[in-house]
Amino acid sequence: MKLRLLAAALAATVVLPFGIANAADLEVTHWWTSGGEAAAVAELAKAFDATGNKWVDGAIAGSGGTARPIMVSRITGGDPMGATQFNHGRQAEELVQSGLMRDLTDIATKESWKDIVKPSSLLDSCTIDGKIYCAPVNIHSWQWLWLSNAAFKTAGVDVPKNWDEFVAAAPALEKAGIVPLAVGGQPWQSAGAFDVLMVAIAGKDVFNKVFGDKDEEAAAGPEIAKVFKAADDARKMSKGSNVQDWNQATNLVITGKAGGQIMGDWAQGEFQLAGQKAGTDYTCLPGLGVNEIISTGGDAFYFPLLKDEEKSKAQEVLASTLLNPATQVAFNLKKGSLPVRGDVDLAAANDCMKKGLEILAKGNVIQGTDQLLSADSQKQKEDLFSEFFASSMTPEDAQKRFAEIIASAD
Repeated sequence: MKLRLLAAALAATVVLPFGIANAADLEVTHWWTSGGEAAAVAELAKAFDATGNKWVDGAIAGSGGTARPIMVSRITGGDPMGATQFNHGRQAEELVQSGLMRDLTDIATKESWKDIVKPSSLLDSCTIDGKIYCAPVNIHSWQWLWLSNAAFKTAGVDVPKNWDEFVAAAPALEKAGIVPLAVGGQPWQSAGAFDVLMVAIAGKDVFNKVFGDKDEEAAAGPEIAKVFKAADDARKMSKGSNVQDWNQATNLVITGKAGGQIMGDWAQGEFQLAGQKAGTDYTCLPGLGVNEIISTGGDAFYFPLLKDEEKSKAQEVLASTLLNPATQVAFNLKKGSLPVRGDVDLAAANDCMKKGLEILAKGNVIQGTDQLLSADSQKQKEDLFSEFFASSMTPEDAQKRFAEIIASAD
């Protein structure tokens, strides 16, 4: 059965369990505002609207760092939305512990989420004290280098196959008036790039030791020193980016004004929207072409406790809809992410998505830092790398501060 027909057939199953007797408008907040993200979130809205309820879009411009404080403030201030996006991990931990978020365990049990959500760490990140508080919608991996084939053709050099070749090609790119590495000014971008460099250069075990075990000695050690040397190279290569948002940096790659970008697989949505084809117009290197490992972070929706009975029932419908097979296919094909269900047909996936699926199938995965670090520790890390990329701080001084952050991390 073709993917389109499969999606249509499965879409009907979203409506059947609930009907429209308790239809309600439900405000959903998120930070998906780039062109590719907007196209993806429209698929979620369409699927939910098909149940007879109405998705009231509460998009908040900017990154998650901008949106999350607004979301949290509304929930704690007594003005909760119907549902809200957070990343997989610990971002909603305090809200759950304060009794402000809805327990989804009954829905998850009824629909066998533990059997269908893969890897299990995604649902584990939704679980606090044995109860499930969120519905995961995708697997987003950070560990990608996106390259403009046109930029390297202009510079007269081959498209790199790994990070070292990319660094070696930087002078040729610069000579051709092309920024080697596009990095936006938002703190999470530089911090995320460092995490990607760590997995590629220091490896999975060191990454887990630093962020999982909070090992200060490892953070201060020689393997991480190599990572800071690579981060210094990245900093030099990114001079001249002069953009703020991540999708603006992606656009530099799409238009051939930059050679590459270290960014999560959500960048695929922007390439797709621009009509570019993976393997022809752009190249993707998982694990920077060094270590083909991806993180299993991503996005999940949490549901604040509501007093309105009809809206509460609509929350149940939305939670179910997000995990519906058809919704998973339609949303993730537009978003560039991988589905959280291992039983859906992604025959229409592009070359880069297929690479991610192969790595996932092999089990070459790590948890994202949002899953391993508290929001406070993550913020400290972001502040450090924002300053590092914007200043002349030495790699040695930056590593010392990084080790101190890890030593006090929770």
